[in-house]
Amino acid sequence: MGSRQGLSDDKLLALADYAVSPLFDERERVALEYADAMSRIPMDVTDELFSRLRQHFSDDALVELTTVIAWENSSSRFNKAMQIPAQGLWGCSLER
Repeated sequence: MGSRQGLSDDKLLALADYAVSPLFDERERVALEYADAMSRIPMDVTDELFSRLRQHFSDDALVELTTVIAWENSSSRFNKAMQIPAQGLWGCSLER
């Protein structure tokens, strides 16, 4: 999906290192950090992290970002529990 939205393969491949990669700006880094924090068990969204998010996102944007992250986490956990295999979407443009 990201590549269809204009996200480069280099950026997709750098996701694991988003915190230090020069390919991501501060807004992207804090959003990805938020996604990581929301995805942990137990969830670990600190007041400090939420404060940094507010520097980059409006209330409406935070609701949308949180909804998307929660939906993806729920979908992933549902698929895993139901033993639904991955559809191989990531491998399409990233195989080298």
